[in-house]
Amino acid sequence: MANKNEKKEGPIDRGRLKFGARMRNYFLTGLVIAAPIGITLYITWAFIGWVDSNVKPYIPKVYNPDNYLPFSVPGVGLVFSIIILTILGFITANYVGRSMLTFGEVLVGRMPLIRNLYKALKQIFETALSQKGQTFRKAAVIEYPRRGLWALAFVATETTGEVAHRIEEHDEHSDNNEGYVSVFLPTTPNPTSGFLLFVPRNDVIMLKMGVEDAAKLVISAGLVSPDFITENASEEDKQKAIEKLEPTKAQRRRKKPASEPQKSVQEEKVD
Repeated sequence: MANKNEKKEGPIDRGRLKFGARMRNYFLTGLVIAAPIGITLYITWAFIGWVDSNVKPYIPKVYNPDNYLPFSVPGVGLVFSIIILTILGFITANYVGRSMLTFGEVLVGRMPLIRNLYKALKQIFETALSQKGQTFRKAAVIEYPRRGLWALAFVATETTGEVAHRIEEHDEHSDNNEGYVSVFLPTTPNPTSGFLLFVPRNDVIMLKMGVEDAAKLVISAGLVSPDFITENASEEDKQKAIEKLEPTKAQRRRKKPASEPQKSVQEEKVD
Protein backbone atom coordinates (compact mmCIF):
# COMPACT_ATOMS: atom_id res chain seq x y z
CA MET A 1 0.00 0.00 0.00
CA ALA A 2 2.91 2.36 0.77
CA ASN A 3 4.38 1.89 -2.68
CA LYS A 4 1.02 2.60 -4.32
CA ASN A 5 0.57 5.80 -2.34
CA GLU A 6 4.07 6.96 -3.26
CA LYS A 7 3.36 6.35 -6.93
CA LYS A 8 0.13 8.30 -6.71
CA GLU A 9 1.71 11.25 -4.85
CA GLY A 10 4.84 11.37 -7.03
CA PRO A 11 3.30 13.02 -10.12
CA ILE A 12 1.34 15.45 -7.92
CA ASP A 13 4.50 16.54 -6.12
CA ARG A 14 6.36 16.97 -9.40
CA GLY A 15 3.44 18.98 -10.75
CA ARG A 16 3.53 21.26 -7.71
CA LEU A 17 7.28 21.74 -8.09
CA LYS A 18 6.89 22.60 -11.75
CA PHE A 19 4.07 25.01 -10.94
CA GLY A 20 6.17 26.68 -8.24
CA ALA A 21 9.16 26.95 -10.58
CA ARG A 22 6.98 28.47 -13.27
CA MET A 23 5.54 31.03 -10.86
CA ARG A 24 9.02 31.92 -9.69
CA ASN A 25 10.22 32.35 -13.27
CA TYR A 26 7.18 34.49 -14.08
CA PHE A 27 7.83 36.66 -11.03
CA LEU A 28 11.52 37.14 -11.89
CA THR A 29 10.65 37.91 -15.51
CA GLY A 30 8.13 40.52 -14.39
CA LEU A 31 10.68 41.99 -11.98
CA VAL A 32 13.31 42.23 -14.73
CA ILE A 33 10.82 44.07 -16.94
CA ALA A 34 9.23 46.33 -14.31
CA ALA A 35 12.29 47.28 -12.23
CA PRO A 36 14.24 49.19 -14.93
CA ILE A 37 11.10 50.95 -16.14
CA GLY A 38 10.00 51.86 -12.60
CA ILE A 39 13.42 53.10 -11.51
CA THR A 40 13.82 55.16 -14.70
CA LEU A 41 10.40 56.75 -14.25
CA TYR A 42 11.10 57.43 -10.58
CA ILE A 43 14.44 59.15 -11.29
CA THR A 44 12.92 61.16 -14.15
CA TRP A 45 9.95 62.23 -12.03
CA ALA A 46 12.23 63.15 -9.11
CA PHE A 47 14.44 65.26 -11.41
CA ILE A 48 11.43 67.08 -12.88
CA GLY A 49 10.08 67.73 -9.38
CA TRP A 50 13.46 69.05 -8.22
CA VAL A 51 13.68 71.47 -11.16
CA ASP A 52 10.08 72.61 -10.72
CA SER A 53 10.56 73.28 -7.01
CA ASN A 54 13.57 75.52 -7.72
CA VAL A 55 12.31 77.28 -10.86
CA LYS A 56 8.56 77.73 -10.38
CA PRO A 57 8.88 80.36 -7.61
CA TYR A 58 10.69 82.65 -10.09
CA ILE A 59 8.18 82.23 -12.93
CA PRO A 60 5.83 85.23 -13.29
CA LYS A 61 2.30 84.48 -12.19
CA VAL A 62 0.98 85.39 -15.63
CA TYR A 63 2.93 82.58 -17.28
CA ASN A 64 2.51 80.00 -14.52
CA PRO A 65 -0.39 77.64 -15.38
CA ASP A 66 -0.67 76.58 -11.74
CA ASN A 67 -2.42 79.89 -11.04
CA TYR A 68 -5.19 79.09 -13.56
CA LEU A 69 -5.67 75.38 -12.98
CA PRO A 70 -6.88 73.58 -9.84
CA PHE A 71 -3.87 71.24 -9.98
CA SER A 72 -0.13 71.61 -10.39
CA VAL A 73 1.30 71.00 -13.86
CA PRO A 74 4.56 69.02 -13.68
CA GLY A 75 7.42 69.94 -15.96
CA VAL A 76 6.66 73.67 -16.25
CA GLY A 77 9.89 74.62 -14.49
CA LEU A 78 11.89 72.29 -16.72
CA VAL A 79 10.37 73.79 -19.87
CA PHE A 80 11.11 77.34 -18.68
CA SER A 81 14.67 76.32 -17.78
CA ILE A 82 15.26 74.98 -21.29
CA ILE A 83 13.81 78.15 -22.83
CA ILE A 84 15.92 80.43 -20.62
CA LEU A 85 19.14 78.48 -21.34
CA THR A 86 18.41 78.60 -25.08
CA ILE A 87 17.84 82.37 -24.94
CA LEU A 88 21.02 82.79 -22.90
CA GLY A 89 23.00 80.84 -25.50
CA PHE A 90 21.50 82.94 -28.29
CA ILE A 91 22.43 86.18 -26.51
CA THR A 92 26.02 85.15 -25.81
CA ALA A 93 26.49 84.04 -29.43
CA ASN A 94 26.59 87.65 -30.73
CA TYR A 95 29.14 90.38 -30.15
CA VAL A 96 27.27 92.17 -27.35
CA GLY A 97 26.73 88.98 -25.40
CA ARG A 98 30.37 87.92 -25.75
CA SER A 99 31.50 91.36 -24.58
CA MET A 100 29.29 91.14 -21.50
CA LEU A 101 30.52 87.62 -20.78
CA THR A 102 34.14 88.72 -21.10
CA PHE A 103 33.54 91.63 -18.74
CA GLY A 104 31.89 89.33 -16.22
CA GLU A 105 34.79 86.86 -16.41
CA VAL A 106 37.25 89.69 -15.78
CA LEU A 107 35.37 90.63 -12.61
CA VAL A 108 35.24 87.00 -11.46
CA GLY A 109 38.97 86.64 -12.23
CA ARG A 110 39.77 89.23 -9.60
CA MET A 111 38.16 87.20 -6.83
CA PRO A 112 40.75 84.88 -5.23
CA LEU A 113 38.71 81.74 -4.44
CA ILE A 114 35.78 82.13 -6.80
CA ARG A 115 37.96 82.44 -9.91
CA ASN A 116 39.58 79.06 -9.36
CA LEU A 117 36.22 77.38 -8.87
CA TYR A 118 34.72 79.14 -11.89
CA LYS A 119 37.61 78.26 -14.21
CA ALA A 120 37.59 74.62 -13.13
CA LEU A 121 33.82 74.26 -13.61
CA LYS A 122 33.90 76.07 -16.94
CA GLN A 123 36.67 73.84 -18.27
CA ILE A 124 34.84 70.69 -17.12
CA PHE A 125 31.56 71.69 -18.79
CA GLU A 126 33.28 72.83 -21.98
CA THR A 127 35.16 69.54 -22.21
CA ALA A 128 32.15 67.37 -21.36
CA LEU A 129 29.65 69.16 -23.62
CA SER A 130 31.94 69.97 -26.51
CA GLN A 131 30.91 68.17 -29.70
CA LYS A 132 34.53 68.04 -30.84
CA GLY A 133 35.83 66.62 -27.58
CA GLN A 134 37.42 63.18 -27.61
CA THR A 135 37.02 62.55 -23.90
CA PHE A 136 35.99 59.12 -22.74
CA ARG A 137 35.75 57.72 -26.26
CA LYS A 138 37.66 54.54 -25.43
CA ALA A 139 37.65 51.95 -22.68
CA ALA A 140 40.75 50.13 -21.49
CA VAL A 141 42.11 47.90 -18.74
CA ILE A 142 45.13 48.65 -16.59
CA GLU A 143 46.91 46.85 -13.77
CA TYR A 144 45.57 48.40 -10.58
CA PRO A 145 46.04 48.55 -7.61
CA ARG A 146 48.99 46.17 -8.05
CA ARG A 147 50.53 43.86 -10.61
CA GLY A 148 48.30 40.94 -11.46
CA LEU A 149 45.02 42.78 -10.72
CA TRP A 150 43.21 44.45 -13.60
CA ALA A 151 40.76 47.33 -13.50
CA LEU A 152 38.51 48.89 -16.12
CA ALA A 153 39.26 52.52 -16.98
CA PHE A 154 38.21 55.21 -19.44
CA VAL A 155 40.87 56.87 -21.56
CA ALA A 156 40.61 60.65 -21.29
CA THR A 157 43.51 62.08 -23.28
CA GLU A 158 47.27 62.05 -23.66
CA THR A 159 49.21 63.34 -20.67
CA THR A 160 50.91 66.61 -21.53
CA GLY A 161 52.35 69.66 -19.83
CA GLU A 162 54.23 69.71 -16.58
CA VAL A 163 52.77 66.41 -15.37
CA ALA A 164 54.19 64.46 -18.32
CA HIS A 165 57.52 66.31 -18.08
CA ARG A 166 57.97 65.61 -14.37
CA ILE A 167 56.99 61.96 -14.73
CA GLU A 168 59.51 61.45 -17.51
CA GLU A 169 62.22 63.02 -15.35
CA HIS A 170 61.64 60.66 -12.43
CA ASP A 171 60.75 57.51 -14.40
CA GLU A 172 63.77 55.33 -15.07
CA HIS A 173 61.96 53.45 -17.84
CA SER A 174 60.61 56.53 -19.61
CA ASP A 175 62.81 55.89 -22.64
CA ASN A 176 61.00 52.61 -23.31
CA ASN A 177 57.54 54.16 -23.02
CA GLU A 178 55.56 55.73 -25.82
CA GLY A 179 54.28 58.55 -23.65
CA TYR A 180 51.65 58.62 -20.93
CA VAL A 181 47.88 58.50 -21.00
CA SER A 182 45.45 60.15 -18.59
CA VAL A 183 42.79 57.62 -17.61
CA PHE A 184 39.79 57.82 -15.30
CA LEU A 185 39.33 54.75 -13.14
CA PRO A 186 35.68 54.63 -11.96
CA THR A 187 34.39 53.01 -8.81
CA THR A 188 31.64 50.39 -8.63
CA PRO A 189 28.67 50.77 -8.67
CA ASN A 190 28.92 54.59 -8.87
CA PRO A 191 31.00 55.46 -11.96
CA THR A 192 30.82 59.21 -11.30
CA SER A 193 33.53 58.91 -8.64
CA GLY A 194 36.96 57.47 -9.19
CA PHE A 195 40.64 58.23 -9.62
CA LEU A 196 42.67 60.12 -12.21
CA LEU A 197 45.75 58.09 -13.14
CA PHE A 198 48.67 58.83 -15.45
CA VAL A 199 49.69 55.50 -16.95
CA PRO A 200 52.38 54.63 -19.50
CA ARG A 201 50.84 53.93 -22.88
CA ASN A 202 52.53 50.51 -22.99
CA ASP A 203 50.65 49.47 -19.83
CA VAL A 204 47.22 50.38 -21.21
CA ILE A 205 45.26 47.66 -23.04
CA MET A 206 42.63 49.20 -25.29
CA LEU A 207 39.24 47.45 -25.57
CA LYS A 208 36.93 47.16 -28.54
CA MET A 209 33.80 47.65 -26.43
CA GLY A 210 32.25 51.09 -26.35
CA VAL A 211 32.16 53.45 -23.40
CA GLU A 212 28.47 52.68 -22.77
CA ASP A 213 29.12 48.93 -22.56
CA ALA A 214 32.06 49.56 -20.24
CA ALA A 215 29.89 51.78 -18.03
CA LYS A 216 27.26 49.01 -17.83
CA LEU A 217 29.98 46.59 -16.80
CA VAL A 218 31.10 48.94 -14.01
CA ILE A 219 27.59 49.77 -12.76
CA SER A 220 26.50 46.12 -12.69
CA ALA A 221 29.70 45.08 -10.86
CA GLY A 222 30.62 42.73 -13.70
CA LEU A 223 27.21 41.06 -14.03
CA VAL A 224 26.38 42.65 -17.40
CA SER A 225 29.18 41.86 -19.82
CA PRO A 226 28.94 42.75 -23.55
CA ASP A 227 29.19 39.93 -26.06
CA PHE A 228 32.53 39.49 -27.77
CA ILE A 229 33.47 37.36 -30.77
CA THR A 230 37.12 36.43 -31.05
CA GLU A 231 38.86 36.18 -34.39
CA ASN A 232 39.61 32.49 -33.80
CA ALA A 233 36.03 31.60 -32.90
CA SER A 234 34.26 28.90 -34.86
CA GLU A 235 31.51 29.68 -37.34
CA GLU A 236 28.96 28.09 -35.02
CA ASP A 237 29.96 30.38 -32.13
CA LYS A 238 29.88 33.40 -34.43
CA GLN A 239 26.40 32.42 -35.65
CA LYS A 240 25.16 32.02 -32.08
CA ALA A 241 26.55 35.43 -31.14
CA ILE A 242 24.89 37.01 -34.17
CA GLU A 243 21.56 35.38 -33.28
CA LYS A 244 21.88 36.68 -29.73
CA LEU A 245 22.63 40.22 -30.88
CA GLU A 246 20.30 40.34 -33.89
CA PRO A 247 17.92 37.36 -33.72
CA THR A 248 15.49 38.64 -36.33
CA LYS A 249 18.14 39.23 -38.98
CA ALA A 250 19.83 35.91 -38.31
CA GLN A 251 16.51 34.06 -38.56
CA ARG A 252 15.71 35.77 -41.83
CA ARG A 253 19.07 34.79 -43.25
CA ARG A 254 18.60 31.20 -42.15
CA LYS A 255 15.00 30.93 -43.41
CA LYS A 256 15.72 32.70 -46.69
CA PRO A 257 15.58 30.07 -49.46
CA ALA A 258 18.22 29.74 -52.09
CA SER A 259 17.72 31.81 -55.18
CA GLU A 260 15.77 29.89 -57.78
CA PRO A 261 15.80 30.65 -61.51
CA GLN A 262 12.85 32.70 -62.56
CA LYS A 263 10.23 30.94 -64.62
CA SER A 264 9.52 32.13 -68.08
CA VAL A 265 6.12 33.43 -69.08
CA GLN A 266 5.32 30.24 -71.00
CA GLU A 267 6.18 28.00 -68.02
CA GLU A 268 3.94 30.06 -65.77
CA LYS A 269 1.06 29.65 -68.19
CA VAL A 270 1.61 25.90 -68.31
CA ASP A 271 1.59 25.70 -64.50
